Amino acid sequence: MERIIYHCDCNSFYCSVELLSHPELRRVPTAVCGDPKSRHGIILAKNEPAKRCGVRTAETIWQARQKCPDLVLLPAHQGLYREYSQRVNAVYDRFTDLIEPFGIDESWLDVTGSLHLFGGDPKALADRIRGIVREELGLTISVGVSFNKVFAKLGSDYKKPDATTVISRENFKQIVWPLPVTDLLFVGRAAARVLRQYGVSTIGDLAVFDRGALIELLGKQGGQLWEYANGLEHSAVAPAGTYTPPKSVGNGETFPRNLIRRDEVGRGVAMLADQVAVRLRRHGMKASTLQVTIRDPKFHDICRQRPLPAPTNTARELSQAAMDIIARSWKSNAPIRAITLTAHNLIPEGEAAVQLDLFQSSAPQRRERVETLERTMDAIRSKYGRKAVTVAVLAPRERPEEDPGAEGALPF
Repeated sequence: MERIIYHCDCNSFYCSVELLSHPELRRVPTAVCGDPKSRHGIILAKNEPAKRCGVRTAETIWQARQKCPDLVLLPAHQGLYREYSQRVNAVYDRFTDLIEPFGIDESWLDVTGSLHLFGGDPKALADRIRGIVREELGLTISVGVSFNKVFAKLGSDYKKPDATTVISRENFKQIVWPLPVTDLLFVGRAAARVLRQYGVSTIGDLAVFDRGALIELLGKQGGQLWEYANGLEHSAVAPAGTYTPPKSVGNGETFPRNLIRRDEVGRGVAMLADQVAVRLRRHGMKASTLQVTIRDPKFHDICRQRPLPAPTNTARELSQAAMDIIARSWKSNAPIRAITLTAHNLIPEGEAAVQLDLFQSSAPQRRERVETLERTMDAIRSKYGRKAVTVAVLAPRERPEEDPGAEGALPF
């Protein structure tokens, strides 16, 4: 039986939730933003009038206001968004128990087994779900209907807001293949840059590219992307409430002031590495690759990644790897506005076997001791709060202003 998969995406979710309390702003360019005082002054979501003015998600407030001087800004309320996310998914639960959230505002639904209970027409049921969400919650969603998860997501992005798009085996080449290759799930900037060098700019270009050559260019991911482009993705939608291991774990921070000194950067990296490591251990995963994204005060980003010597979920090893990447990639004394650490190529802890090195036979024992120490910190924090214990580099202390050479600039 052909599967019927929906991808339901709440339109301008943060902004739409905020406008429930500000209906007078529905026709006024409006955006939800981070806190400018904490230098998180970027656009998190915008409504359709703001979108028509050219306002984009993730740009700075001053950039948005250059395009739209009358832009109304609203603060974010994360608790409220989580509440509405649960309410939206409760609507989906009326039609199937196969619901897999993909972020706070998106979910995949598999209605293959329940469609006959609601008339048997995939598009009509999608329209019905859209209507219920709109009438009961005051929000709009776009729904992609297809035979797999990847094409369903492309469908929900294809036409917005408040629309249903059906991508079938008969029409997917006409709808999907002309789209930019960056629209395809998991085609990031690095992959797109490589593909562009070989003339691949659309999903159709990717689909007709030699699969073996893609694997040589992008590794295992190349073969996976080729399957996606050709409609061969077939992963199942997880039942509602089922735990789905993360594909990656990351944390980023925009710092209150630019970081220049090595000790400043080290403290920022240690904080982020600690956050990533805690989340990895919570999921029972270890990272094989670490990615570091650095942003300068002019909002120029560089992104670098490297394999780790061994799979890890300790802050110490992640921090050391991140500092090494920064030292190799960032100009001496160049200010840093923000850093993001992302752990990739995750594997379950039990599968994280380490190949012993003849000259580093004690490394696994040291790693085990560090893991034990950090798990002990997890237990203390769980009982007494996150601030109960921290790594030494993050302990409050005075900046060594009197000895500018003590730590020095980054040694590049």
